[in-house]
Amino acid sequence: MTKIKKVVPSILTEDPKALETMVRAAEGFADYIQFDIMDGRFVPSRSITYQDLVAIPIRFNWEAHLMVERPEDYLDNFRKAGAKKVVFHYEAKSSPQSIISRARALGLGVGLAVNPETKLPAFLSLVDQVDYVLFLTVHPGYYGSQFITEVLDKVVELRKMRPDLDIGADGGIKEGNIIQVARAGANVFNVGSDIFLQPKPAEKYNNLVALLNINKINTEKGGNSE
Repeated sequence: MTKIKKVVPSILTEDPKALETMVRAAEGFADYIQFDIMDGRFVPSRSITYQDLVAIPIRFNWEAHLMVERPEDYLDNFRKAGAKKVVFHYEAKSSPQSIISRARALGLGVGLAVNPETKLPAFLSLVDQVDYVLFLTVHPGYYGSQFITEVLDKVVELRKMRPDLDIGADGGIKEGNIIQVARAGANVFNVGSDIFLQPKPAEKYNNLVALLNINKINTEKGGNSE
């Protein structure tokens, strides 16, 4: 089964004014967004909070990527703020099963994020309990971090084991490497700086989508682009 490929614009900021600017821009080209939430402990940086999201009208569906030590403490507030899904880190100081159970009880979708150093066997038992697995292809916490190519080996391995699973990659993804990431087996591409730190975010988003669509056409014609 060929998984539908989708680009998910990712908003990371600590500035409520910049947040609103990016949200308004995203309304012109995307129907689903990820907001990066950072507590200054799990990662060095801090970001916007759920209060900042409540304070502005959001007209698209969105998920919260919780780069925090205790994701379970955030679930209720982000559901109330309007999140459709939460993505928590395997490396958080919590019980993954308890986070998944609580999120499900709240009616939230659940994604499992894993840092670059985490090996596949460590979290494999959780894969079938979540909606998708998100591989961090950078050290998390900052826009513009260095892409870590070695993470794609885990994408390849997991895709072979779970052909029907949504598998995402997050960090350092841009026009120059998105096809490489797709060939590894990812079908969800979370893109931050290559969209929102560019002069024309909509154009950059559309270019990424077009690259994936061309790749799909080449594959359907019998090419080796995937």
